[in-house]
Amino acid sequence: MRLAATLSGAALIALLVAGVPGRAAASEAPALEPYQLVRCLQLLQDRIASGDQASLPLQRRLLEMTDERMRTADPATFKEPKNFRALLIYAMSGGNPLTIEQVVSRLELEEADQKLAQGIIDYLRGKPKGTVEALASIEPLAQISELGAFLALVKGSVSIADQPEQAMKLFDQARLLSPGTLVEEAALRRSVALASRVEDGGRFLRNSTQYVRNYLRSPYASQFADAFVAGVVALHSSINLDTLADITAMMDAEQEKVVYLRIARRAAIDGLSELSAFASAKAENGRDGSSGNADPRAQLYSGLSSVTSGTAADMLGKLGGIDRDKLSKGDRALLDAVEAVASELTSAVPAAPASTPKPLDIEALPPAPIDIAPPPADPMIPDAAEAPSPASSPEAQPTAPVAAAPEQPAVAAAPRVVPLTQQQPEPAEPEDPKITEARRTLESIDELLGGSPK
Repeated sequence: MRLAATLSGAALIALLVAGVPGRAAASEAPALEPYQLVRCLQLLQDRIASGDQASLPLQRRLLEMTDERMRTADPATFKEPKNFRALLIYAMSGGNPLTIEQVVSRLELEEADQKLAQGIIDYLRGKPKGTVEALASIEPLAQISELGAFLALVKGSVSIADQPEQAMKLFDQARLLSPGTLVEEAALRRSVALASRVEDGGRFLRNSTQYVRNYLRSPYASQFADAFVAGVVALHSSINLDTLADITAMMDAEQEKVVYLRIARRAAIDGLSELSAFASAKAENGRDGSSGNADPRAQLYSGLSSVTSGTAADMLGKLGGIDRDKLSKGDRALLDAVEAVASELTSAVPAAPASTPKPLDIEALPPAPIDIAPPPADPMIPDAAEAPSPASSPEAQPTAPVAAAPEQPAVAAAPRVVPLTQQQPEPAEPEDPKITEARRTLESIDELLGGSPK
Protein backbone atom coordinates (compact mmCIF):
# COMPACT_ATOMS: atom_id res chain seq x y z
CA MET A 1 0.00 0.00 0.00
CA ARG A 2 2.86 2.35 0.81
CA LEU A 3 4.46 1.59 -2.58
CA ALA A 4 1.19 2.16 -4.41
CA ALA A 5 0.70 5.48 -2.64
CA THR A 6 4.25 6.50 -3.53
CA LEU A 7 3.79 5.62 -7.19
CA SER A 8 0.44 7.39 -7.47
CA GLY A 9 1.85 10.37 -5.59
CA ALA A 10 4.84 10.58 -7.92
CA ALA A 11 2.51 10.47 -10.91
CA LEU A 12 0.36 13.20 -9.39
CA ILE A 13 3.39 15.38 -8.71
CA ALA A 14 4.48 14.98 -12.31
CA LEU A 15 0.98 15.86 -13.51
CA LEU A 16 0.83 18.94 -11.29
CA VAL A 17 4.29 20.32 -11.85
CA ALA A 18 5.90 19.03 -15.03
CA GLY A 19 5.35 21.36 -17.94
CA VAL A 20 2.95 23.66 -16.10
CA PRO A 21 4.51 27.13 -16.02
CA GLY A 22 4.45 29.42 -12.96
CA ARG A 23 1.04 30.85 -12.16
CA ALA A 24 -0.76 28.55 -14.53
CA ALA A 25 -0.06 25.72 -12.11
CA ALA A 26 -1.64 27.63 -9.28
CA SER A 27 -4.72 28.36 -11.36
CA GLU A 28 -5.32 24.64 -11.90
CA ALA A 29 -4.72 23.70 -8.25
CA PRO A 30 -8.37 24.17 -7.11
CA ALA A 31 -9.30 21.05 -9.09
CA LEU A 32 -7.66 19.02 -6.32
CA GLU A 33 -8.69 18.60 -2.72
CA PRO A 34 -6.35 20.15 -0.10
CA TYR A 35 -5.47 16.73 1.31
CA GLN A 36 -4.36 15.53 -2.14
CA LEU A 37 -1.98 18.44 -2.58
CA VAL A 38 -0.55 17.98 0.91
CA ARG A 39 0.04 14.27 0.29
CA CYS A 40 2.00 15.19 -2.81
CA LEU A 41 3.99 17.69 -0.77
CA GLN A 42 4.80 15.06 1.83
CA LEU A 43 5.98 12.56 -0.79
CA LEU A 44 8.16 15.21 -2.40
CA GLN A 45 9.70 16.17 0.93
CA ASP A 46 10.41 12.52 1.73
CA ARG A 47 12.44 12.37 -1.47
CA ILE A 48 14.31 15.52 -0.44
CA ALA A 49 15.13 13.99 2.96
CA SER A 50 16.65 11.02 1.16
CA GLY A 51 18.94 13.30 -0.81
CA ASP A 52 16.95 14.20 -3.92
CA GLN A 53 17.93 17.86 -3.95
CA ALA A 54 16.66 18.22 -7.50
CA SER A 55 13.18 18.18 -5.94
CA LEU A 56 13.78 21.43 -4.02
CA PRO A 57 12.52 23.67 -6.87
CA LEU A 58 9.45 21.43 -7.27
CA GLN A 59 8.78 21.80 -3.57
CA ARG A 60 8.59 25.56 -3.93
CA ARG A 61 6.18 25.25 -6.84
CA LEU A 62 4.00 22.77 -4.95
CA LEU A 63 3.95 25.02 -1.88
CA GLU A 64 2.70 27.87 -4.06
CA MET A 65 -0.05 25.70 -5.49
CA THR A 66 -1.07 24.41 -2.08
CA ASP A 67 -1.11 27.90 -0.61
CA GLU A 68 -3.36 29.11 -3.42
CA ARG A 69 -5.72 26.19 -2.86
CA MET A 70 -5.90 26.75 0.88
CA ARG A 71 -6.60 30.48 0.56
CA THR A 72 -9.32 30.14 -2.04
CA ALA A 73 -11.07 27.07 -0.61
CA ASP A 74 -14.61 27.43 0.63
CA PRO A 75 -14.79 27.11 4.44
CA ALA A 76 -17.08 24.12 3.97
CA THR A 77 -14.12 22.29 2.41
CA PHE A 78 -12.45 22.04 5.81
CA LYS A 79 -15.45 20.39 7.44
CA GLU A 80 -14.01 17.26 5.91
CA PRO A 81 -11.53 15.98 8.57
CA LYS A 82 -8.97 14.99 5.91
CA ASN A 83 -8.82 18.54 4.60
CA PHE A 84 -8.63 20.13 8.05
CA ARG A 85 -5.75 17.83 9.01
CA ALA A 86 -4.12 18.68 5.67
CA LEU A 87 -4.33 22.39 6.55
CA LEU A 88 -2.47 21.78 9.82
CA ILE A 89 0.13 19.53 8.20
CA TYR A 90 0.68 22.13 5.48
CA ALA A 91 1.24 24.73 8.20
CA MET A 92 4.04 22.60 9.66
CA SER A 93 5.45 21.72 6.25
CA GLY A 94 6.63 25.18 5.31
CA GLY A 95 3.24 26.76 4.78
CA ASN A 96 2.60 30.48 4.99
CA PRO A 97 1.48 31.41 8.55
CA LEU A 98 -0.61 34.28 7.15
CA THR A 99 -2.59 31.84 5.05
CA ILE A 100 -3.13 29.51 8.00
CA GLU A 101 -4.39 32.33 10.21
CA GLN A 102 -6.66 33.62 7.46
CA VAL A 103 -8.22 30.23 6.82
CA VAL A 104 -8.64 29.33 10.50
CA SER A 105 -10.32 32.68 11.21
CA ARG A 106 -13.07 31.75 8.71
CA LEU A 107 -13.78 28.33 10.18
CA GLU A 108 -16.24 27.36 12.90
CA LEU A 109 -14.19 24.90 14.94
CA GLU A 110 -14.85 22.88 18.03
CA GLU A 111 -12.80 23.85 21.06
CA ALA A 112 -10.29 20.99 20.66
CA ASP A 113 -9.63 21.78 17.00
CA GLN A 114 -9.39 25.51 17.76
CA LYS A 115 -6.71 24.86 20.38
CA LEU A 116 -4.87 22.58 18.00
CA ALA A 117 -4.83 25.18 15.24
CA GLN A 118 -3.90 28.00 17.61
CA GLY A 119 -1.04 26.01 19.09
CA ILE A 120 0.44 25.46 15.64
CA ILE A 121 -0.02 29.11 14.69
CA ASP A 122 1.67 30.21 17.94
CA TYR A 123 4.59 27.92 17.20
CA LEU A 124 5.04 29.31 13.70
CA ARG A 125 4.81 32.82 15.15
CA GLY A 126 7.57 32.14 17.70
CA LYS A 127 5.32 31.98 20.76
CA PRO A 128 6.44 28.80 22.56
CA LYS A 129 4.46 29.53 25.74
CA GLY A 130 1.25 29.76 23.76
CA THR A 131 2.16 26.55 21.96
CA VAL A 132 2.76 24.69 25.23
CA GLU A 133 -0.57 25.85 26.68
CA ALA A 134 -2.62 25.12 23.58
CA LEU A 135 -1.13 21.68 22.95
CA ALA A 136 -0.79 20.56 26.58
CA SER A 137 -3.71 18.14 26.37
CA ILE A 138 -2.87 16.87 22.87
CA GLU A 139 -1.42 13.36 22.77
CA PRO A 140 0.47 12.85 19.47
CA LEU A 141 0.14 9.06 19.57
CA ALA A 142 -3.65 9.42 19.74
CA GLN A 143 -3.75 11.33 16.44
CA ILE A 144 -3.69 10.13 12.87
CA SER A 145 -0.02 9.24 12.35
CA GLU A 146 0.65 11.94 9.77
CA LEU A 147 -0.59 14.72 12.04
CA GLY A 148 0.65 13.11 15.24
CA ALA A 149 4.24 13.01 13.97
CA PHE A 150 4.28 16.74 13.37
CA LEU A 151 2.65 17.47 16.72
CA ALA A 152 5.26 15.35 18.50
CA LEU A 153 7.99 17.29 16.72
CA VAL A 154 6.41 20.63 17.63
CA LYS A 155 5.82 19.69 21.27
CA GLY A 156 9.33 18.29 21.54
CA SER A 157 10.85 21.45 20.11
CA VAL A 158 9.12 23.73 22.61
CA SER A 159 10.07 21.37 25.48
CA ILE A 160 13.82 21.39 24.86
CA ALA A 161 14.61 24.30 27.17
CA ASP A 162 12.61 23.24 30.23
CA GLN A 163 12.03 19.50 29.78
CA PRO A 164 14.83 18.03 27.66
CA GLU A 165 14.06 14.43 28.65
CA GLN A 166 10.41 14.87 27.67
CA ALA A 167 11.52 16.49 24.42
CA MET A 168 13.63 13.42 23.64
CA LYS A 169 10.64 11.12 24.18
CA LEU A 170 8.52 13.28 21.89
CA PHE A 171 11.18 13.15 19.17
CA ASP A 172 11.11 9.37 19.50
CA GLN A 173 7.34 9.47 19.00
CA ALA A 174 7.76 11.60 15.88
CA ARG A 175 10.16 9.04 14.48
CA LEU A 176 7.86 6.16 15.39
CA LEU A 177 4.95 7.78 13.56
CA SER A 178 6.91 8.83 10.47
CA PRO A 179 9.77 6.48 9.55
CA GLY A 180 11.65 7.37 6.39
CA THR A 181 10.37 10.93 6.17
CA LEU A 182 11.62 14.46 6.64
CA VAL A 183 9.88 14.47 10.03
CA GLU A 184 12.11 11.60 11.13
CA GLU A 185 15.14 13.38 9.68
CA ALA A 186 14.37 16.52 11.69
CA ALA A 187 13.59 14.53 14.86
CA LEU A 188 16.86 12.60 14.62
CA ARG A 189 18.82 15.79 13.97
CA ARG A 190 17.32 17.47 17.04
CA SER A 191 17.84 14.33 19.13
CA VAL A 192 21.55 14.23 18.31
CA ALA A 193 21.93 17.83 19.47
CA LEU A 194 19.85 17.19 22.58
CA ALA A 195 21.67 14.02 23.61
CA SER A 196 24.79 15.94 24.59
CA ARG A 197 22.69 18.27 26.71
CA VAL A 198 21.17 15.40 28.69
CA GLU A 199 24.61 13.75 28.83
CA ASP A 200 23.47 10.54 27.14
CA GLY A 201 26.45 9.24 25.18
CA GLY A 202 24.73 5.99 24.22
CA ARG A 203 21.76 7.75 22.67
CA PHE A 204 24.04 10.24 20.95
CA LEU A 205 25.98 7.46 19.21
CA ARG A 206 22.88 5.46 18.34
CA ASN A 207 20.95 8.40 16.86
CA SER A 208 24.04 9.62 15.02
CA THR A 209 24.43 6.17 13.49
CA GLN A 210 20.82 6.18 12.32
CA TYR A 211 21.12 9.67 10.86
CA VAL A 212 24.33 8.94 8.95
CA ARG A 213 22.94 5.66 7.65
CA ASN A 214 19.67 7.16 6.38
CA TYR A 215 19.93 10.92 5.92
CA LEU A 216 23.50 11.94 5.23
CA ARG A 217 22.47 13.12 1.78
CA SER A 218 19.76 15.39 3.18
CA PRO A 219 20.23 19.10 2.36
CA TYR A 220 20.10 19.69 6.12
CA ALA A 221 22.91 17.26 6.95
CA SER A 222 25.35 20.09 7.68
CA GLN A 223 23.20 21.00 10.68
CA PHE A 224 23.64 17.42 11.85
CA ALA A 225 27.41 17.78 11.33
CA ASP A 226 27.46 20.82 13.61
CA ALA A 227 25.58 18.93 16.34
CA PHE A 228 27.72 15.82 15.84
CA VAL A 229 31.04 17.65 16.22
CA ALA A 230 29.81 19.59 19.26
CA GLY A 231 28.44 16.38 20.81
CA VAL A 232 31.66 14.42 20.32
CA VAL A 233 33.62 17.13 22.11
CA ALA A 234 31.06 17.50 24.91
CA LEU A 235 30.69 13.73 25.46
CA HIS A 236 34.28 12.70 24.75
CA SER A 237 34.72 11.08 28.15
CA SER A 238 31.57 8.93 27.92
CA ILE A 239 31.64 7.69 24.33
CA ASN A 240 33.71 4.96 22.72
CA LEU A 241 36.06 6.33 20.08
CA ASP A 242 35.95 3.03 18.19
CA THR A 243 32.18 3.44 17.83
CA LEU A 244 32.78 6.99 16.68
CA ALA A 245 35.09 5.64 13.97
CA ASP A 246 32.39 3.16 12.91
CA ILE A 247 29.95 6.04 12.42
CA THR A 248 32.31 8.18 10.37
CA ALA A 249 33.24 5.15 8.26
CA MET A 250 29.72 5.33 6.78
CA MET A 251 30.51 8.81 5.41
CA ASP A 252 32.45 9.35 2.22
CA ALA A 253 36.17 9.96 2.64
CA GLU A 254 36.03 13.74 2.33
CA GLN A 255 33.09 14.10 4.72
CA GLU A 256 34.89 11.93 7.25
CA LYS A 257 38.05 13.99 6.96
CA VAL A 258 36.23 17.30 7.42
CA VAL A 259 34.40 16.00 10.49
CA TYR A 260 37.65 14.84 12.11
CA LEU A 261 39.34 18.14 11.30
CA ARG A 262 36.53 20.03 12.97
CA ILE A 263 36.65 17.76 16.02
CA ALA A 264 40.43 18.18 16.22
CA ARG A 265 40.16 21.95 16.05
CA ARG A 266 37.52 22.24 18.77
CA ALA A 267 39.24 19.68 20.99
CA ALA A 268 42.57 21.46 20.64
CA ILE A 269 41.04 24.79 21.59
CA ASP A 270 39.43 23.15 24.64
CA GLY A 271 42.71 21.54 25.67
CA LEU A 272 41.46 17.97 25.09
CA SER A 273 44.80 16.63 23.95
CA GLU A 274 43.83 12.96 23.64
CA LEU A 275 40.71 13.64 21.56
CA SER A 276 42.54 16.20 19.43
CA ALA A 277 45.37 13.77 18.77
CA PHE A 278 42.90 11.00 17.86
CA ALA A 279 40.92 13.21 15.47
CA SER A 280 44.04 14.78 13.93
CA ALA A 281 45.51 11.34 13.26
CA LYS A 282 42.25 10.17 11.67
CA ALA A 283 42.13 13.22 9.44
CA GLU A 284 45.82 13.03 8.55
CA ASN A 285 46.09 9.29 7.91
CA GLY A 286 42.85 8.80 6.05
CA ARG A 287 41.04 5.50 5.73
CA ASP A 288 44.00 3.54 4.42
CA GLY A 289 46.00 4.39 7.53
CA SER A 290 48.93 5.86 5.59
CA SER A 291 49.89 9.50 6.03
CA GLY A 292 51.33 9.98 2.57
CA ASN A 293 50.34 13.61 2.17
CA ALA A 294 50.03 15.18 5.59
CA ASP A 295 47.13 17.61 5.73
CA PRO A 296 48.42 20.97 7.00
CA ARG A 297 45.13 21.55 8.83
CA ALA A 298 45.60 18.36 10.84
CA GLN A 299 49.17 19.43 11.64
CA LEU A 300 47.92 22.84 12.74
CA TYR A 301 45.19 21.50 15.02
CA SER A 302 47.54 18.90 16.46
CA GLY A 303 49.96 21.72 17.17
CA LEU A 304 47.21 23.72 18.83
CA SER A 305 46.62 20.92 21.30
CA SER A 306 50.28 20.73 22.19
CA VAL A 307 50.65 24.47 22.61
CA THR A 308 47.73 24.73 25.01
CA SER A 309 49.04 21.82 27.05
CA GLY A 310 52.28 23.66 27.70
CA THR A 311 54.68 21.96 25.23
CA ALA A 312 55.04 24.97 22.98
CA ALA A 313 58.79 24.61 22.55
CA ASP A 314 58.41 21.15 21.01
CA MET A 315 55.76 22.36 18.61
CA LEU A 316 57.40 25.47 17.19
CA GLY A 317 59.39 23.39 14.72
CA LYS A 318 56.33 21.45 13.59
CA LEU A 319 54.27 24.60 13.20
CA GLY A 320 57.03 26.20 11.18
CA GLY A 321 57.06 23.23 8.80
CA ILE A 322 53.38 23.56 7.85
CA ASP A 323 52.77 24.46 4.22
CA ARG A 324 50.99 27.77 4.64
CA ASP A 325 49.92 27.88 0.99
CA LYS A 326 47.62 24.91 1.59
CA LEU A 327 45.79 26.60 4.44
CA SER A 328 42.74 28.80 4.10
CA LYS A 329 43.09 32.50 4.85
CA GLY A 330 41.45 32.03 8.23
CA ASP A 331 43.68 29.10 9.20
CA ARG A 332 46.80 31.02 8.11
CA ALA A 333 45.76 33.75 10.52
CA LEU A 334 45.20 31.12 13.20
CA LEU A 335 48.66 29.64 12.52
CA ASP A 336 50.21 33.09 12.94
CA ALA A 337 48.39 33.50 16.24
CA VAL A 338 49.45 30.06 17.51
CA GLU A 339 53.08 30.67 16.59
CA ALA A 340 52.94 34.03 18.36
CA VAL A 341 51.51 32.41 21.48
CA ALA A 342 54.06 29.58 21.35
CA SER A 343 56.91 32.06 21.00
CA GLU A 344 55.56 34.06 23.93
CA LEU A 345 55.38 30.93 26.08
CA THR A 346 58.94 29.91 25.29
CA SER A 347 60.37 33.39 25.72
CA ALA A 348 63.01 33.66 28.44
CA VAL A 349 62.18 37.31 29.11
CA PRO A 350 60.50 37.55 32.56
CA ALA A 351 57.17 39.32 32.71
CA ALA A 352 57.06 42.58 34.65
CA PRO A 353 55.17 41.93 37.90
CA ALA A 354 52.99 45.03 37.66
CA SER A 355 52.08 44.68 33.98
CA THR A 356 49.70 42.41 32.10
CA PRO A 357 50.95 40.53 29.01
CA LYS A 358 49.87 42.28 25.83
CA PRO A 359 47.17 40.20 24.07
CA LEU A 360 47.36 39.31 20.43
CA ASP A 361 45.64 41.66 18.02
CA ILE A 362 42.89 39.17 17.25
CA GLU A 363 40.53 41.85 15.92
CA ALA A 364 42.65 42.08 12.80
CA LEU A 365 42.24 38.39 11.97
CA PRO A 366 39.98 37.56 8.99
CA PRO A 367 37.05 35.18 9.44
CA ALA A 368 37.63 31.52 8.76
CA PRO A 369 35.75 29.83 5.93
CA ILE A 370 32.94 27.47 6.81
CA ASP A 371 33.87 23.81 6.44
CA ILE A 372 30.45 22.76 5.19
CA ALA A 373 28.23 24.90 3.00
CA PRO A 374 25.28 26.29 4.95
CA PRO A 375 22.07 24.37 4.31
CA PRO A 376 18.72 25.77 3.22
CA ALA A 377 16.46 26.76 6.08
CA ASP A 378 15.15 23.85 8.10
CA PRO A 379 12.06 22.74 6.19
CA MET A 380 10.15 21.29 9.08
CA ILE A 381 9.59 23.73 11.79
CA PRO A 382 11.98 26.10 13.48
CA ASP A 383 14.31 24.82 16.17
CA ALA A 384 13.20 25.70 19.67
CA ALA A 385 16.33 27.76 20.23
CA GLU A 386 15.40 30.04 17.36
CA ALA A 387 12.39 32.29 17.25
CA PRO A 388 10.75 31.66 13.88
CA SER A 389 10.15 34.76 11.84
CA PRO A 390 6.78 35.21 10.15
CA ALA A 391 6.74 34.46 6.47
CA SER A 392 4.90 36.63 4.03
CA SER A 393 4.99 34.08 1.25
CA PRO A 394 5.19 30.30 0.94
CA GLU A 395 8.76 30.46 -0.32
CA ALA A 396 9.88 32.20 2.84
CA GLN A 397 9.25 29.02 4.87
CA PRO A 398 10.77 25.77 3.62
CA THR A 399 9.11 22.47 4.33
CA ALA A 400 8.64 19.08 5.99
CA PRO A 401 6.63 15.93 5.69
CA VAL A 402 5.58 12.65 7.10
CA ALA A 403 4.26 9.57 5.41
CA ALA A 404 2.66 7.31 7.95
CA ALA A 405 3.74 3.72 8.28
CA PRO A 406 2.31 2.48 11.58
CA GLU A 407 3.30 -1.06 10.78
CA GLN A 408 6.95 -0.12 11.26
CA PRO A 409 8.58 -1.37 14.50
CA ALA A 410 8.49 1.01 17.40
CA VAL A 411 11.52 3.03 18.35
CA ALA A 412 13.51 1.28 21.05
CA ALA A 413 13.21 2.69 24.53
CA ALA A 414 15.93 5.13 25.46
CA PRO A 415 18.72 3.80 27.67
CA ARG A 416 19.43 5.36 31.01
CA VAL A 417 21.36 8.61 31.04
CA VAL A 418 25.10 8.15 31.06
CA PRO A 419 26.59 11.05 33.05
CA LEU A 420 29.68 12.77 31.83
CA THR A 421 32.86 11.83 33.63
CA GLN A 422 33.94 14.55 36.00
CA GLN A 423 36.65 16.85 34.78
CA GLN A 424 40.19 16.01 35.73
CA PRO A 425 41.24 17.69 39.00
CA GLU A 426 43.53 20.65 38.80
CA PRO A 427 47.23 19.83 39.21
CA ALA A 428 48.74 20.33 42.62
CA GLU A 429 50.98 23.08 41.36
CA PRO A 430 49.37 26.26 40.01
CA GLU A 431 49.33 26.46 36.24
CA ASP A 432 51.75 28.80 34.51
CA PRO A 433 49.92 32.15 34.02
CA LYS A 434 51.29 32.29 30.47
CA ILE A 435 49.64 28.99 29.61
CA THR A 436 46.37 30.18 31.11
CA GLU A 437 46.59 33.37 29.08
CA ALA A 438 47.41 31.37 25.96
CA ARG A 439 44.32 29.24 26.34
CA ARG A 440 42.15 32.29 26.81
CA THR A 441 43.68 33.90 23.77
CA LEU A 442 43.11 30.81 21.62
CA GLU A 443 39.49 30.64 22.74
CA SER A 444 39.04 34.26 21.69
CA ILE A 445 40.70 33.53 18.37
CA ASP A 446 38.47 30.55 17.76
CA GLU A 447 35.32 32.54 18.50
CA LEU A 448 36.44 35.24 16.12
CA LEU A 449 37.23 32.76 13.37
CA GLY A 450 33.90 31.04 13.81
CA GLY A 451 35.48 27.66 14.44
CA SER A 452 33.70 26.79 17.68
CA PRO A 453 30.47 24.86 17.09
CA LYS A 454 27.51 26.33 18.89
